[in-house]
Amino acid sequence: MSTVQLILKEKIDGLGVEADVVNVKRGFANNFLLPSGKAYPATKAHLRHLETLQRKRAEREARELQDATDLAAKIKRARITLELATGSTGKAFGSVTNMDIAEALADKGIEIDRHTIDLKKPIKNTGDFDVAVKVHPDVEAILQFKVKARVDDSKAPEEPKEKPTPKAATEEPASAEEDENNA
Repeated sequence: MSTVQLILKEKIDGLGVEADVVNVKRGFANNFLLPSGKAYPATKAHLRHLETLQRKRAEREARELQDATDLAAKIKRARITLELATGSTGKAFGSVTNMDIAEALADKGIEIDRHTIDLKKPIKNTGDFDVAVKVHPDVEAILQFKVKARVDDSKAPEEPKEKPTPKAATEEPASAEEDENNA
């Protein structure tokens, strides 16, 4: 198979990031990368502009790293409390998942992808927990949160209601005059 050398204009999973010089199969280059504008041929003229592309890439990566560091600081400062429905015996009726954690963070104004939360398995008990959040390949934050039992009013025992009194007992006895008028 013949290969060609290309310079990437943007990040392509499994291949590289912008300003990388890569060797790919000619068909992949001619049918996908070149027509879609994701790369251009590595000619002598383009290789001279490679330094400019690498400088832009370094600036972008520095900006992304700074943004990730700021986000990690916000996550470390965040204190969230999640509720878990439990029965009277303490048994959980559900679990706390990474989606629940992401939603709780969103309520605090911290938007993250739920897939960045490294929760090994759903939480099915109450207590204090720490979970890692991978906000960047080089930056990881530890989120501390609390899970408490939710008080569910529908599961609480009902208070006894007053017994209804029989209707006959609540009516006043008819007077003798009413009996004569009805007759």
